[in-house]
Amino acid sequence: MFKRFLASMLLITLVATVAPSIDKASASGTTYYVNVNSGSLNMRNQPISGKIIAKLSKNQLVTVATQSNGWAKVSTNGKTGYVSSKYIAPKVPAAAQTPALKSTAKTADYKAKAISVAKSNLGVKYKWGGNTTSGFDCSGLVTYSYGKTGVNLPRTAAEMYSKAGTKVTSFQPGDLLFYATSGGKKVTHVAIYIGNGQMIHSATSKGVSIVSINNSYWKPKFIGAKRI
Repeated sequence: MFKRFLASMLLITLVATVAPSIDKASASGTTYYVNVNSGSLNMRNQPISGKIIAKLSKNQLVTVATQSNGWAKVSTNGKTGYVSSKYIAPKVPAAAQTPALKSTAKTADYKAKAISVAKSNLGVKYKWGGNTTSGFDCSGLVTYSYGKTGVNLPRTAAEMYSKAGTKVTSFQPGDLLFYATSGGKKVTHVAIYIGNGQMIHSATSKGVSIVSINNSYWKPKFIGAKRI
């Protein structure tokens, strides 16, 4: 009996020795989501005291490369950096998702579709008041693209900014970007952020086109962003 007890204790010791800690056991490429109660999660270029390179929103999906000493190396929206491991959690299987997570997945789906619709109209000419494939103004393109996903938005850029969505400071594909082309703070233009620092819009000069959000003309006229 005593020999059996010693053998059992030895086996437990061996398992405890070779098993990786939870902190280091995550597999490369695993999908996690940002698990914060409020605000956003800082992504840094180095663990602990690195420079903040992005702010990640609640429930935003990230791909985890490694985890060690309380920090995870993650990538999302074309950026790679480090976040605190305690503020991310494994993606819940679809069958066990909470309503909030299901809503997040649905949101990602219709935003991707809206972007796809907008891109399918690249090159369509600008038309004041236009909201069909024969010609779009800026808000016409946005309402048309989101309308094809079943999401109805106010008709003008100013109304979208004042009545639709939630204000955000860190952009995700599908967010609406608003501009004051006449100076001041009056919103007169809207575009859809498509990721990688680019937006798609209908501009008077080129019609439906893609441009950098850091474009020297548009960047100084930026007013704010809304998440639909």
